[in-house]
Parts: sequence; C-alpha cells; structure tokens
Amino acid sequence: MTADTNSLNTVAAEVVLCECFARDGLQHEPDFVPTETKVALIDRFAAIGFPRVEATSYSNPKVVPQFGDATELLRALPRRDGVMYKATCANGHAVTRALADREAGIGANEVSLLVSASSSHSERNLKRSRDDQWENVRAMADAARGNFRMVGTISVAFGCPFEGQVDAQQVLRDVGRFRDLGVTLVTLGDTTGMATPQTTRALFRKMRRDFPDVTPIAHFHDTRATGLVNYVAALEAGVTHFDCAMGGVGGHPAKVQYGGGHTGNVCTEDWVALLDAMGVRTGIDLEGMLEAARECETVLGRQLHSRVLRSGLNPLRAVLQAAA
Repeated sequence: MTADTNSLNTVAAEVVLCECFARDGLQHEPDFVPTETKVALIDRFAAIGFPRVEATSYSNPKVVPQFGDATELLRALPRRDGVMYKATCANGHAVTRALADREAGIGANEVSLLVSASSSHSERNLKRSRDDQWENVRAMADAARGNFRMVGTISVAFGCPFEGQVDAQQVLRDVGRFRDLGVTLVTLGDTTGMATPQTTRALFRKMRRDFPDVTPIAHFHDTRATGLVNYVAALEAGVTHFDCAMGGVGGHPAKVQYGGGHTGNVCTEDWVALLDAMGVRTGIDLEGMLEAARECETVLGRQLHSRVLRSGLNPLRAVLQAAA
C-alpha cells in the first residue's frame, strides 16, 4: 500500500504543534528551574492552544538534573481535556517510572521512545549500541502499549555530528520497526541542523509513501538557521505534526557535547507566526503565545532567539492569509 502521489505534495490547512520548552528547551539549562514554575508554564502552553506539550523526561537526574522532579511535576500539573502531555523515556527504567506515575493517577498520557540513526550517536547519547537500544525499545513498547500513546523518535535522521551522512534507507527501516511495535507517530529529528529543504522534503515524502499508516513528526534544530525553511519543506511534503520551543531554546544536555554553536529548537513564535501568515491554522492564541514567550524569557533571565517577539507579527497577515 502506498500513499497517493498528489497527497505527498499537499500543504495542510491545519497543523498540530507540540511545545517543547519545558523538556527539550530546558534540558541544557545549567540552573534548575523550580517545579512550580515549570508547572505554570506547561499549563499556560496548554491554555493558549497547544494540543501537545512536552512536559518532562524520566532521565537519570545525575545526567540531566533538570528533570529530577518529573514525578513531582506531573503530580502538580493540571490537565486539560484534549491535551497530550508527553514524557520522554530513554530506557526501560524510565518506562517503569512512567507506569508507576500513571497507576498513581498522575502520569503523562504520551511517552516518547528514543533511538539514534547512527551507531556513534547511540553510544554517546544513549550509552548503548543501536541493537541494544532497539531491544530496549521493544521491551519498552510492550510495557507502554495500552497505557500511553507512544511516539517513536529517531535522532540524527538527517546527519550525524560524529559519522556525517546517515543512510536514508536505514532511517526508513527504523520507521518500519517502530510501526511494527505499534508506534504510529514517528519523529524524525534533525538533531544538529544538517538537513536542507531538499533532504527534508525527500525523506518525509518517502516516509509518507512507504508508511501511510504512520504519522510523521518533524523535530528540527535551528543550528544553522535553516529550521524554518526546512519546516516549510516538511509542510510541503505533507507533514502536519511539528515540534518547536518558545524562544528557540533547547538542545543537548550539557554533559553530551556535539560541538560548539547554537543548539536550539525551531522557535515557536516564529514558526506559528509564519504559519498564520500562510493561512495554515494552528489553534494557537497569538497574543497569548507572545505573552508566554515573554514569560519564558523572564524565567531564564535572558533574551531568547525569537524574531517575532522583537519585531511583532507580520503587519500584512490579513492580506497574506487572503491570498493563501
């Protein structure tokens, strides 16, 4: 079964965004953000219209101290109908913790299961070979199935900082392995900003053609200022689910070095503003988004990488929307 060719080139009228500030955005921050502050921000993200919010990670607190409060945060977090609150799980112990919190009535309703597209990145980031990590993922999916919506994440899908080029066919095989485990949302990660519009468009089109029963998610980093153009390319390839982070913050944990430079995610405000001007519905309250972005800057105590927060929304929005 393959997707219709025309459907691989259709720009969606509506997209689903996941706000990642509280997890991927904070994981590299050297100072611990108080639990109550994270809770307030996550609830604010849900309130302004994000249908998916990355809430926390069941990471080893010795490696990523920022998430040592995962259970405490989930216990305090208000829940809104229709919102998916995601927790990242890198290993079986993380899923065990997620299941314990869910049984206690305080857990996330979505979990992310991680693999790396390259052996070197897997060894460095997950401390396991790819084969060992896939064995872990199989056990994790068996445990999580029926308890959470599962999201498979393939890191360095467009290029590895240690090995360089990544085989696109191997990435597609990984998508198939996730699908065979019952994971029907799969994220392709441009972890260090190596993708181009051409490679983005090509890989997502192949993924949609080969796995029409899998929902692709784009999770790109703006390392080389290509995040927005690559997201537009993904949109043109029919992708409807995107990850982003307020202020363009985020990246690798401080103890996992990929090299110098900017490591942040695609900036939420800039991406939402562009989609709005293109006439693509996001469901996000734009003024509420800008207020939340200012609050994120206050929490981190510095100006973040938001162009829209500095320059304002496009004054030709209405004209551009009508033309779209």
